[in-house]
Amino acid sequence: MRIRTIAASLSLFASAFLAHAAEKSAAQAPNYRDKNFDYFVSGEPSRPRAAHTEFGLALMGGGGKLDAAFRFIAQHAGNGHIVILRAVSDDSYDPTDGSYGESFMKEWGPVVSAETIVFHHREASLDPRVIAALKNADGIFLAGGDQSNYIKYWKGTPVQEVLNAHVAANRPIGGSSAGLAILGRYSYGALDGGSMESKVALANPFDKGVTLESDFLHYRYLENVITDTHFSQRHRLGRLITFLARLNSSTEDSAGEKIFGIGVDEKTALLIDADGTGRLAEGSAGSAWIVQPQRAATNLTAGKSLSMADIRLVQLGARGSIDLKTRAVHQSTAETTISILDGKPTADSIGTKILTRDKPQPGED
Repeated sequence: MRIRTIAASLSLFASAFLAHAAEKSAAQAPNYRDKNFDYFVSGEPSRPRAAHTEFGLALMGGGGKLDAAFRFIAQHAGNGHIVILRAVSDDSYDPTDGSYGESFMKEWGPVVSAETIVFHHREASLDPRVIAALKNADGIFLAGGDQSNYIKYWKGTPVQEVLNAHVAANRPIGGSSAGLAILGRYSYGALDGGSMESKVALANPFDKGVTLESDFLHYRYLENVITDTHFSQRHRLGRLITFLARLNSSTEDSAGEKIFGIGVDEKTALLIDADGTGRLAEGSAGSAWIVQPQRAATNLTAGKSLSMADIRLVQLGARGSIDLKTRAVHQSTAETTISILDGKPTADSIGTKILTRDKPQPGED
């Protein structure tokens, strides 16, 4: 009788253990690699979505993680389900190299789950598993890399539709480096396979490397904006001015106003809340730069250097803010008006040191 009782107890224990293991396995989706994309997960994506989310845009300049910007995404997502998107043209992605998913779970949330999807081909944007994960996201983060892959893989696909619907439903999204480069309605696509240098763009605004995109992502407060990244460190003011000269020569926003630019320095983030107010994230190492052309370029011709007068340049620091509804900047660090004649500034200003450089630094991605 004692032997039967022990056997019965062991049987019940084994059944309970197996049931718990099955429940845990069902809740914790497995990682896998598909021919078109890779999938990595932390947490439990099968649990219910966040009860409440808030609109929020996190514009990160790249060059390193800024904890406050990622906490902004997690908090605006109601600490629910986060989806991290990457895109590489091969299968070289190492999930242990700076895992955003684990950081969202342990440092920036905690969140319920963090799923990472690494796109290798455009076909992944048609995969029901990818679309289902994005539709279930309470917050989305677009990682750095090569923005041309994002455009080639996502534009004109269900992924584009879901990303636009996500923000329209008052859920947060953020992007760093290449991820930031595509957040505005207008973007520099880097579709020639390179990275445009300011001195090249100013010398010929129609250089084949000046690849500009529009009608991709449509987010509140960024409908008339083109963004740029690694701004001061890579001296990108000159190219952003060139992009704006090109865009404003053929396009105006829905209110008839000129398109303007937002450049963000490395280890810096501009956080935009539901009321349209943008402020730097706590701990930002640099500035955000607002570039507002006041008039059209006077020389915008293929093969000839750019000439353009009266470009308003505003440096936004820790104490300042910008109202994206009106473009008004409060408590700027500095501001000036600059002019470009034959590809060069007509006078020294706060923009001179970040206008151009001789060549890229080794190791830049």
